[in-house]
Amino acid sequence: MKLNQLKPQAGARKVAKRRGRGEGSGNGGTAGRGHNGDKARSGHKAKRGFEGGQMPLQRRLPKRGFKSLIEGAQEVSLARLASLTAIEFDVVALKKAGFIRSIDGKVKVIGNAKLERAITVKVHAASAGAKAAIEAAGGRVEIIEG
Repeated sequence: MKLNQLKPQAGARKVAKRRGRGEGSGNGGTAGRGHNGDKARSGHKAKRGFEGGQMPLQRRLPKRGFKSLIEGAQEVSLARLASLTAIEFDVVALKKAGFIRSIDGKVKVIGNAKLERAITVKVHAASAGAKAAIEAAGGRVEIIEG
């Protein structure tokens, strides 16, 4: 047997009806589309999610959940700060070290790791535990506005 002799089994391929080709075909006139209406027109396609005028599912369900990209500070762990050799940290230094995404948002120091040396931190906010740990090591926390 050769490739050019291959063909599908008998009955495997059904010949499509030729619609709209005269009354003698049995599918002339409306070509099986019924009379008038949107679905009788060529190019008809209902938009995605359209349910025939019924309120669509995506509008029936309640809206839920939102995470604000504006509010909320970028958090920096005190343990990560302790791993660096620098003694002064500000927003630019934290960005340079890769601890925060951008210098535009607010930055908050969190955690209560034990510090071996005094450090100065200039951030927008600090947790009570972080502030206590920094001051216990002889350092200071400067809160900046904005």
